[in-house]
Amino acid sequence: MQTYVMAVAAVLSAAAIALLTATIVHRVVRRLGRRSVLLAELAAHSHRPFRVALVTMAVQLAVRSGTRYAADEEWRKHLLHTLVILVIAATSWLIASLLVVTEDTALARYRVDVPDNRLARRIKTQIVMIRRVTIAFIVIVTIGAMLMTFPSVRTIGASLLASAGVIGVVGALAAQSLLGNVIAGLQLAFSDAVRLDDVVVVEGEWGRIEELTLSHVVVQIWDDRRLILPTSYFTTTPFQNWTRTRAALLGTAEFDVDWGVPMQSMREELRRIVEATDLWDGRVCVLQITDAVGGMVRVRALVSAEDAGSLFDLRCLVREALVTWVRHQMPDALPRLRTELGDARRREPWPAQPQVPPEPEVVTASDDARVFSGSDDGDARGDAFVGPDDAVERTEADPSKPPRGTGEPW
Repeated sequence: MQTYVMAVAAVLSAAAIALLTATIVHRVVRRLGRRSVLLAELAAHSHRPFRVALVTMAVQLAVRSGTRYAADEEWRKHLLHTLVILVIAATSWLIASLLVVTEDTALARYRVDVPDNRLARRIKTQIVMIRRVTIAFIVIVTIGAMLMTFPSVRTIGASLLASAGVIGVVGALAAQSLLGNVIAGLQLAFSDAVRLDDVVVVEGEWGRIEELTLSHVVVQIWDDRRLILPTSYFTTTPFQNWTRTRAALLGTAEFDVDWGVPMQSMREELRRIVEATDLWDGRVCVLQITDAVGGMVRVRALVSAEDAGSLFDLRCLVREALVTWVRHQMPDALPRLRTELGDARRREPWPAQPQVPPEPEVVTASDDARVFSGSDDGDARGDAFVGPDDAVERTEADPSKPPRGTGEPW
C-alpha cells in the first residue's frame, strides 16, 4: 500500500512541477513578447499545448519510474500505453502551434488593409495554403504514430507492405478528383494567378475571393451571395482577375443618341461630372463615338477609378448624369427614328429643291477624346499595345518621329 501511495505522490509531484515550470516559462515569454512579435505569438498560441505536453511527459516519466515494482502487471502496460498516446498527441499539438506561430509572425510583416496590398495578399494566400498542408500532414503522421504503438497494427502493416503498390494505384484512382483539387490549390497559391481578396469575374458573376482552400474557392458575389467552385476550376477555365497587377480599372458607359449631339459640349459635361465626385481617380476621362449605324451614333464614356467598387458607382453616376443632361439640355440629341415620305411618280430627285451643303465642321481630337494618347496615362497605355516591330517600322518610315515610349508625341 505504501508503494502505491508513493507512486501517486510521485505522479502528482511531477505534474505540479511541470505546471509550475510551464507557468514560469509562459510569464517570462509574455514579458519578453512586449518587444518581440515572435515571442508574443508564442505566449498567445503555444502556452496551452506546451503545458499539456510538459505535464503528460512528466506524468509518463513518473509512472514509468514509480511503478517498477509492477513491471509485469497488465494495468501498468495499459496505463503506459495510454500515456504514450497522450504524449504523441500533445507533442503534435505543440508542433502544430509552433508552425502556426511562425506563419502568423510572417504574416504580421505584411498588411492587407492598405491600398497597395498585392504582395501582402499573395504572401497571405501562400502561407494559408502552407498552414493547411502542414497541419493536415501533422494530423496524418500523428494518427499513424498512434496506430503504430499497437502491436497488432504493426503486424498488419508489415503484411500489407508488399501490396502497397496496388493499394496506392487504387487509392490514386479513387482520389483522383481530390488530388487534382489539392494540386490545383497549391498551383494557385504559388503561381500568383489568384489571391485572397482579388476581384474576379467567374461564371458571369462579379465578386472577390473570400476563401481559398486546397479543395474549393469561395467567391463572395457583390450582392453577398457565395459562389463555391473547386480549385481545379481556376486552372482549367478562363476567368477575369481585375486586381492581379493593381486595383485601378477602366470602365465604360455607352449611349445611343441622335447624330445631332454636340460632342464637344458632351465632353465638357463629362469632365465636369467626374471632377465633381471623389469616385474618379483623375486618370482617364474620355468621350468617343465608337459606332454610327442604324440612324444613331453610339457614344462611349470611358472613366477610371481606384478600385472595382468605386468604378461601378462612377459608371452609374456618369450614365445617370449624362442621360439627365441630354434630356434637359440637348433634347434634339435624343434617339429618334426618321421617316421620309415621297411620291414614287415624281421623277426629280428627292428632295425637289436643291440644298446648299453647309461648311464641313473641323473635328479636332482633344485629350478627352483619346484613350491611347494625349496624356501620360494614355501614352503609357498606347505603348503597351504597340509591338517592337511596329515601333521600328514607324521610326524607319519617319526618322524624325521617335518610337513610342520615349515620352515624345507622335
